[in-house]
Amino acid sequence: MFDALKERLETVFRALRGKGKLSEADISDALREVRRALLEADVHYKVAKDLVEKIRTRCTGADVLESITPAQQVSVVVYEELASLMGEGPTTLTVSPKPPTVYMMVGLQGSGKTTTAAKLAKRLSKGHRPLLVACDLQRPAAVEQLRVLAEQVKVPFFGPGEGRSTPLDVASGAIRYAEEHLADTILLDTAGRLHLDEPLMQELEAIRNAVKPHEILLVVDAMTGQEAVNVASSFHQRLSLTGVILSKLDGDARGGAALAVRAATGVPIKLAGVGEKVEDLEEFDARRMAQRIMGMGDITGLMEKVQAVTDRESIERMSENLRKNRFTMEDLLEQLQQVKKMGPLEKVLEMLPIPGGAKALQGADMDPGRLKRIEAVILSMTPRERRNPEIIKGSRRRRIALGSGTSVQEVNQVLKQYEQMKQIWKTLGSRGRRGGMAGLRNLFR
Repeated sequence: MFDALKERLETVFRALRGKGKLSEADISDALREVRRALLEADVHYKVAKDLVEKIRTRCTGADVLESITPAQQVSVVVYEELASLMGEGPTTLTVSPKPPTVYMMVGLQGSGKTTTAAKLAKRLSKGHRPLLVACDLQRPAAVEQLRVLAEQVKVPFFGPGEGRSTPLDVASGAIRYAEEHLADTILLDTAGRLHLDEPLMQELEAIRNAVKPHEILLVVDAMTGQEAVNVASSFHQRLSLTGVILSKLDGDARGGAALAVRAATGVPIKLAGVGEKVEDLEEFDARRMAQRIMGMGDITGLMEKVQAVTDRESIERMSENLRKNRFTMEDLLEQLQQVKKMGPLEKVLEMLPIPGGAKALQGADMDPGRLKRIEAVILSMTPRERRNPEIIKGSRRRRIALGSGTSVQEVNQVLKQYEQMKQIWKTLGSRGRRGGMAGLRNLFR
């Protein structure tokens, strides 16, 4: 989402690095470009103005202007102020010491509120027993949508039924149901509108006053730009929000909502939707987000993804193979399957601190579809062929091509690239990032 902003900031800092010493005029020119980049990213103009002034105050100090590396100092200041703007570190959800904990989900229609409620239930189900509650009786099929999502994430569902004809009746009934069925977390999916109106707010206030939720979470579409600030401010004024969840943060919009909502309302961003799958809901960490905007990558996030898809047995087996200098097609297949579990390839690569960011990845000419073809080729091999690829000659190659729906030429390419990866495996840890990226480029071409 932040590719355009990241590229603009990289251009600004590249120009500063070309100067030995910085003058106040240099700082002013750079900050003018930073402000323009923020506005183009759809950050609210008041938020952009305040942010630039804070950066200006810090950058015109003697410790920056007289520094040996002033461009780096400016970069650090911008990073710190971006992180501060979005809320510093992560803010966790409140958990009531006396169950059930009640989370009230609010937002406009189309913001992704219902889907986000299911994603949050999936996330909470690792340590809790959540209950999804359908309080949206306005939108056609909203109740059925939540019912289907509840089945998908394997959590209990509660909706309108006999004697529960209003959203308030459903919310009140859900409290009793949760206590009877030992659900310790309740997620209320409330109604939304295409725009803010008085009947909606009155309905939400009635539910809030009746069930007294521990968290009131506003779901904001990160692609709505400056309007997100107005929506958040209006909901906060009437409901006293405790947190914001950004949905669709994986979209291709300019991303100004993520930078401006917290600054305009003072309400922390607690979670972010980063994909369409029910697992694609992450804790929002302002510092890690600022690192990605600044082109620093997100190594912490990448390591979390690796740990999530890799079990201890796999790690021990790969470590043993590394010590014995052994790398087979089975090892390659396992690595490919783990990469697929981590999500879209371009999103994973964005988390690497690669100079040039998105442009560098585009230049690598990577084809994510290559993963499926390589996997099909390896799966068409016998166990003996995977462990000893050197025995794969002409007739075997034709059989593998037929079985995988590819050509002999593609089978030859996979075998050639396996040999290249095998060499990289031998020298892993001694060639640095350049060698690793070269192997990655060859694998996905």
